[in-house]
Amino acid sequence: MIGSLRGKLIDKRPNQILLDVSGVGYQVQIPLSTFAGLGALHDETTLLIHTHVREDQFSLYGFLTAREKHCFELLLTASGVGPSLALKILSGMGLEDLVPAIRKGDVAQLVRIPGVGKKTAERMVVELRDKLAAVDVPEAGKPATRSQLESDVESALVNLGYDPRSVERAIEKARASGDADFEKLLRASLQILGGAAMQKGARAGQS
Repeated sequence: MIGSLRGKLIDKRPNQILLDVSGVGYQVQIPLSTFAGLGALHDETTLLIHTHVREDQFSLYGFLTAREKHCFELLLTASGVGPSLALKILSGMGLEDLVPAIRKGDVAQLVRIPGVGKKTAERMVVELRDKLAAVDVPEAGKPATRSQLESDVESALVNLGYDPRSVERAIEKARASGDADFEKLLRASLQILGGAAMQKGARAGQS
């Protein structure tokens, strides 16, 4: 099993990176929190790795901190939560909000995470509440400058396949809510974009 990787950052996207380790390129899936903390392309980067092996798949999941990796692995112990959903959960809500929400049994907050339904949220609370009791909640990240922040968020969303004009509108609405760091602004924008897509689908179904 691969426990960590250190190498040159060849490519980075909001959900994955390509890391050159002694001439071998490793594709690693990451959460948004790790993406926000990465350096520039061609910088040396070290990630803690969770190796997931199935009969037809060998996948690597990377994290900048031991806390992130630990919470990811705890999420995997919840019924119905696989690696892909666990990564979406960490990307959809920062640990400073996720851990307290599970401890308090705040299902309403958990279902706001894209991909998490009510039953999954309830299972997470029941099965993870005690396990997360000893996990320290990290402090919120420092805000970036407005222009650079919005540029980084816009780039991330466009790379995920969203229309640039829709992205601009979503960022403006999210900005109005007071979100001041990369992770929060990106998540808020994703929720706005997701809500707009749902409304569009509902109108199409009615026509």
